Amino acid sequence: MSQLVLSQINKVYDGNVHAVKRLSLSVEKGEIIALLGSSGCGKTSTLRMIAGFEAATTGSITLAGREIQTLPPAQRGVAMAFEGYSLYPPLSVQDNIGFALKSSGLSREAINQRINELATLLAIEDILDAYPSSLSGGQQQRVSLARALARDADLFLLDEPMGQLEPRLRTLLRGHIKHYLKSRGLTAILVTHDQTEANALADRIAVMEGGELMQYATPATLKASPANRFVGTFIGEPPMNLLPVFVKNDGDSLLIDLGRSGGVYTIQCDKANFTPALCEYLCQRGELMMGFRPYAVQLTDTGLSGRVLANQWLGDQTHFSIRIAEHSLIAISHERSPLRPGDDARVQIDQRQLHFFDPLSGSRLTESSCSASSHHSGRA
Repeated sequence: MSQLVLSQINKVYDGNVHAVKRLSLSVEKGEIIALLGSSGCGKTSTLRMIAGFEAATTGSITLAGREIQTLPPAQRGVAMAFEGYSLYPPLSVQDNIGFALKSSGLSREAINQRINELATLLAIEDILDAYPSSLSGGQQQRVSLARALARDADLFLLDEPMGQLEPRLRTLLRGHIKHYLKSRGLTAILVTHDQTEANALADRIAVMEGGELMQYATPATLKASPANRFVGTFIGEPPMNLLPVFVKNDGDSLLIDLGRSGGVYTIQCDKANFTPALCEYLCQRGELMMGFRPYAVQLTDTGLSGRVLANQWLGDQTHFSIRIAEHSLIAISHERSPLRPGDDARVQIDQRQLHFFDPLSGSRLTESSCSASSHHSGRA
């Protein structure tokens, strides 16, 4: 049985703002998931509905076998670390962390042991006697996180838990927090706009945009098999390259005409890289959108001709911007290059890493989507 189940959750605010639309997902016991998206995508509204600070307009929320959408926050079995800290000003850091444990039935010794353990975990041992007004934003954020993790809860909700921390400390604490949650079999939901944080902490990531769930999958699956054009371009840095293409049948090959070039820029692809059903479907569709990651583009002595727009050495890799077929492509190399803006360049694109998207719906075209479309057409 899943630890948390969201079923057809909708959230409509005054003024008819539909912040969360038909959201359904489940979280397994001991799993860490991330709600990932840009500002306004609905991720924080979702977290607040689970916690009980906002009511879902429609839909159900089940936690540990109980429907909780009508229960007050204190009865839901949820612990939440707020982005805005929400510490108690009159209490010291130690008392803020231990506040929720006073009614837990634990001995004072056990409470102190847990406080000290979390203080060590989050590197705040030296400020246990301080008060919130004397703390930096990063320190307050760590205290808020410690206070949430101190509780015994069925679910931990972490809203941008490390947004105020400097990069080195953030990297260090990510590993500590994941180990803490995993070693105790705790279930957690992380809200973040930071892909690195989501990839480092989460077993699965729910990508949201415009209040809708775009895809819910492991970090590796999101990158290798994006469900749609949005996920393809949102996940990954630099983002996926996208080009309009026409696909034609050519015996054992597919001819892919890039960027409406009329055959000037063409890739010849072995059909063995695709299923027969997908090959047939691509040739029938006319114009499509083709996507590929920057690391699928290699600078070579042969291949498509283009012009260098930019060459940026980042210390361990070079990012190129190259103009091909009136479109700019991003390529990555792990070596420095003498190429300068304005120079001619040739590139090859790894055929095994091509993705095709419907130009209208944005959905990625796969064998299953092609079969479903063919079946629908046959019934029509």
